[in-house]
Amino acid sequence: MSTASADTVTGAGEQQGAAPARAPRRISFNPRESGIYVAFALIVVLFSILTGGALLEPQNISNLIVQNSYVLILAIGMILIIIAGHIDLSVGSVVALTGAISAVLMVNLGVAWPIALLVTLAVGAVIGAWQGYWVAYFGIPAFIVTLAGMLIFRALTLTVLGNQGIGPFPDEVRTLANGFTGGYLGNIGLGPLGGADVVSLLVGALAIAGAIVSRWRKRTARLNYLQEVDPLPMFLLKIAAAAAVVLFVVVQLARYKNLPWVLILLSVLVIGYSLVTTRAVFGRHIYAIGGNLQAATLSGVKVKSVTFWIFVNMGVLSALAGIIVAGRLNQAGPTAGNMFELDAIAAAFIGGAAVQGGVGKVVGAITGGLIMGVINNGMSLIGAPTESVNLVKGFVLLAAVAYDIWTKRRARTAA
Repeated sequence: MSTASADTVTGAGEQQGAAPARAPRRISFNPRESGIYVAFALIVVLFSILTGGALLEPQNISNLIVQNSYVLILAIGMILIIIAGHIDLSVGSVVALTGAISAVLMVNLGVAWPIALLVTLAVGAVIGAWQGYWVAYFGIPAFIVTLAGMLIFRALTLTVLGNQGIGPFPDEVRTLANGFTGGYLGNIGLGPLGGADVVSLLVGALAIAGAIVSRWRKRTARLNYLQEVDPLPMFLLKIAAAAAVVLFVVVQLARYKNLPWVLILLSVLVIGYSLVTTRAVFGRHIYAIGGNLQAATLSGVKVKSVTFWIFVNMGVLSALAGIIVAGRLNQAGPTAGNMFELDAIAAAFIGGAAVQGGVGKVVGAITGGLIMGVINNGMSLIGAPTESVNLVKGFVLLAAVAYDIWTKRRARTAA
């Protein structure tokens, strides 16, 4: 073999043995994952202009979180149901029934509020198990089971309450629904913004630091496995934008009455359920069932068990929402929970859940719930009538589902 040939063979061998160069990733925009956050930002900007800045005032931001807390709690459970390819139409009635049971325990029977809360959550779990059994093990479609549940649990609510409201609730329950953290370290001056609670600011700073560390570790891990990542400038820009939003909200809350307790509860739920859906085997099984039921079954996923437990989980979260609603109103009423199921379903679909299942994120459902809340709040601030609010919400929901279908068709065409 000639020297030239040997060199050629050697060079080819070196090229074959070398690790393939990874092309730098272009700045991309995923319409399915990022579109919801862009839409949320645009809606906030629009209503901020229409309300003359009133939407972003400290008191209004606090009210926005407290008033929509029940939707956000229900949306967390509903997104899991929808990812698995099911639906739950009974959550509004379950909210009313569990709120009524908690009122009877605490107000009429004088049961200590911690015990009453645990019993109420247990009742929610039993309700979820009842519906989960018919869906998972008996094979009745969730639409039918939960539609029947919507009627049954509403009737039970009227029976428990005797068609009248029960209240008032203990101070601790009302504090959970409407209260705020105390100013344990006093206030700090923020110049023209005035004073702000130190504890709230510290919690916000820790949350931002934790998010940055988590995102950086995730990026590092992807690089170690030679996976594509955003260019460093784009990565830092996304981190800065998210941190700025969190910091703004925390500062506004710290200027008003500190952090709402229900916001802390929501934060714990969002972090916990996000970890379950992204890190736990149970969460991956939920996506597998919704993505391809037959493939999940053949892969050894215990479909019936997973389906059963997501309905139990929905029942528990509905009971928690029922306690929050009753505590906020300081009364359990027979009409509580009306249309709550539609708000939760809308939040999930607006937040990016797919109609066929298999797609969705907890953070997306929370964003969808906040979009609904901003629309309600913003149109209320500008004095829009109820029919106009419902009209806009209906079009937003239709647009979200149409957008999901359009992105799927676009992806199939590109492939």
